[in-house]
Amino acid sequence: MTNWTELNRAHWDERARPHAESPEYGIERFVADPTFVSDVVRFDLERLGDLRGQRGVHLQCHIGTDTLSLHRLGARMSGLDLSGASLEQARSLAARTGAGIEYVQGEVYDAAQLLPRGAFDLVFTGIGALCWLGDIRRWAGVVDALLAPGGRLFLREGHPMLWSLADPRADGVLAVDFPYFETAEPLVWDEPGSYVTTDHAFQHTRSAGWNHGLGEIMTALLDRGLTITAFEEHDSVPWDALPGMMEQLPNTEYRLKDRPERLAHTYTLQARKPA
Repeated sequence: MTNWTELNRAHWDERARPHAESPEYGIERFVADPTFVSDVVRFDLERLGDLRGQRGVHLQCHIGTDTLSLHRLGARMSGLDLSGASLEQARSLAARTGAGIEYVQGEVYDAAQLLPRGAFDLVFTGIGALCWLGDIRRWAGVVDALLAPGGRLFLREGHPMLWSLADPRADGVLAVDFPYFETAEPLVWDEPGSYVTTDHAFQHTRSAGWNHGLGEIMTALLDRGLTITAFEEHDSVPWDALPGMMEQLPNTEYRLKDRPERLAHTYTLQARKPA
């Protein structure tokens, strides 16, 4: 049986340095400008609200640009990721910017054993994270275990309808080809490149992922006793998700050129643990 965790760890370990060196992640801009925050965090600034003094944890933090951005908004941040190579880049960025961020290596499902239980006012999960997890109910249990009473989950993700679409077609038709709901076995991809600008010739090209329907995600959180306090679907996404069919917006997000109202591209969900 294939160890999907190890497959994905190798995938992300190899991408850590090329991502940190790419223009898309803007590492040098973070270093040069102490007020700079990532495009992902900037999109949700009003929804995030005042984070000053809050203790936060960023699950699946990758190279730490969103984590640093939340730190710059006033939260006392920790970050957790599967990839040791990604955390090397995250720690380097924190050191170069003088940010006191704690980074811990481990699987999401082990987070409540690796981080203080019930200690966080904010659990943050960003774009392109849940698709690497095979069991959304276990994830919801981890969120519940980490949150302090009254604490908040903040999640922005690619919409499961976007993840279910086939590759772009010449006739512009949006065709559903992949599962919308969680499946026992993952979809396995074999892709030579990455989503950033890089000349790196990747050796670890295979990865495994899962989709999760909106109902599955919300039900998993509700079953843990959390209250969903906000949910918004968006007609934009922070990368060129359907090449040839999308246009870039002034806020650096992308959306369908033709009738973008046809597709929910991403969503923001907030949930709170009862006080």
